[in-house]
Amino acid sequence: MKLTSLIIIFLLFNFVSVFSDENIDFVKWKKNFKKIALQNNISEKTFDTVMLNTKFLPNVIKYDRYQPEFYEDTKTYISKRTSDKKVSKGLILYKKNTNLINSVEKEFNIEKELLLSLMGIETNFGTYVGKMDILSSLATLSYDKRRSEFFTKELLILLKLIDQNQIDYLTLYGSWAGAFGFFQFMPSTIKNHAIDFNNDNYIDLKNSEDAYASAANYLKKIGWKKNSPCFYRITLKDNIPKKYLNVSAKKLTNKKKISFFKQYIENPDKLDFLKSNYKVAIITPDKDIIPGADTLKPAFIVFDNYEIILQWNRSLRFALAVCTLKDKFNNEL
Repeated sequence: MKLTSLIIIFLLFNFVSVFSDENIDFVKWKKNFKKIALQNNISEKTFDTVMLNTKFLPNVIKYDRYQPEFYEDTKTYISKRTSDKKVSKGLILYKKNTNLINSVEKEFNIEKELLLSLMGIETNFGTYVGKMDILSSLATLSYDKRRSEFFTKELLILLKLIDQNQIDYLTLYGSWAGAFGFFQFMPSTIKNHAIDFNNDNYIDLKNSEDAYASAANYLKKIGWKKNSPCFYRITLKDNIPKKYLNVSAKKLTNKKKISFFKQYIENPDKLDFLKSNYKVAIITPDKDIIPGADTLKPAFIVFDNYEIILQWNRSLRFALAVCTLKDKFNNEL
């Protein structure tokens, strides 16, 4: 037998062995997780029915480790998600749903342009909501060690929603991370902010009425301010202290008034149209992920509304893309 064949057989054997061990451990985890679920007042009937066919999904772990927010530079990330084609598609959707979207905007005081932007970036306007088995995805991520606590909580919330007949578990197909519907709500977001807007006694986030209203309700509850700024691109001087540069989305620090930061910004008079008493933060989003990236480029001052989008998704680039696409819709509607 050739050496190449032996190597292939060896690799396949090891892959199958590792995969089998992973499945055995996952089955053990599921038995232990059942105890936790029952302790959290989830009925045994619901657990056994819903979790019976959940599987360990190796691809979910790969996706978790290789998210575009982790490796795409800001220019690439934004340009991919805010193209003219994307704007055109959003305008077509708006024309088909004008009355509904306008009524949601009026009731919740959330701009239609923002709703279109979020839906466009999250699911390409509802055309790609994900095909992953959400229960298996959440179970896999709960079993995994990287963010087990977070995903265990999300899985327990989802089981509770199913137990209370608020969600049909047979419809739960979405993203690898467990997000669902046109706006990709996690279970905790469904629990806290999703609403039955069409009063059919069922929350369906793949239904336009419930989806738009739930997204607007969420944004309103977390503090989005209509017609307030999100971000503004700037060019920084070399003398800015590094402590003022935010590279992480976890928490923006060292916020100051625009008037204070003007000393570190090239052509600061371009910011005169903004209120000088606005408190802002400075972000330099490429520095944390791009090897050898310029510390000061690209740079942005970001406002309260930008931080609201960070609550939706903890990614500096995601929030920039959302507000960029929103501005493009502003110019069209």
